[in-house]
Amino acid sequence: MKIQERTGAGAGRSAAPAQPSVGDRLPTPPRERKPALAALAVLLILVGALGATMLVLQAGDRIEVVKVTKEIQAGESVGDNVTSVMVAADDSVNYIKWEQLSTLKTLKARTTIYKDTVVMGQMFAKTASLPAGKASVGLALKEGTYPADIKAGDVVSAYRVSTTGSSSNNSDSNTGSGGTSTSGSGAIVENARVNSVNEDDDATVSTGNLSLTLLVDEADAAALASAAAANQVAVVHVPGN
Repeated sequence: MKIQERTGAGAGRSAAPAQPSVGDRLPTPPRERKPALAALAVLLILVGALGATMLVLQAGDRIEVVKVTKEIQAGESVGDNVTSVMVAADDSVNYIKWEQLSTLKTLKARTTIYKDTVVMGQMFAKTASLPAGKASVGLALKEGTYPADIKAGDVVSAYRVSTTGSSSNNSDSNTGSGGTSTSGSGAIVENARVNSVNEDDDATVSTGNLSLTLLVDEADAAALASAAAANQVAVVHVPGN
C-alpha cells in the first residue's frame, strides 16, 4: 500500500503544466506618447503646403515685358529690334511692359544695351546723352569709302582721303575702288564706334551713299568733322567687332 501511494504522488508531480490557450496573448507594455513630435510633424506638413501654394501663385503672376534682340548703342532708339518675354511680376523692378512699347520707341538709350537684355525704365531718356568725354560726329560717305557690311555697333578707324578725278593715280599712292586715295599714313580717329547707319537712296535708284554717326573722343571730333565736311573721310573695320 505504501509503495502504491508514493508512485501515485510522483506521477502527479511529473505531469506537464497546463499550456495557455492559443487565443491568449502576452500583455504588452503601454506605448510612450510624444505629443511634441506629433505637433512638429503637423507643422512641417502645413509649412510645406503653404510653400507650394505660394510657388503656384507666383508662377501664375507673370507680366509681358520688352527684351531687345540686337545691341542698342547710346543715343539710339530700340526701333523694331525688340521682342516680348514673360517674367515674374516684381514691383521693385522697373520693367518696361510690352504695352508701353510705343512710348519706349520715342526714347533714347543712355548707354549701350546688349542683345537679349530685358530693358528697364532707367536705361532710357527723352533726349540722347553721350558718355563723358565722347562726341557724336556724322559722316556722309560715298560708295567705296566704307565696308559693305558696316553696321551699328562696329568698331572702325577713320582716315583722311583725297578724291581723285582721273582714272589713273600716281604709282606711290594708295588707291581705293571708289576713286579715293589716302593723303596721310595716320588715322584721324582710331577705334570709333558706329552709332547708326542710314543708306542715302531713294525709292528707285540706289546711290551707294551712306550716312554714319560715329562715337569718338572729344579730342578727335574737330579733325573728323573738318574732314567730313570736305568729303575726305573713309572708314575701315578694325579688330574688336
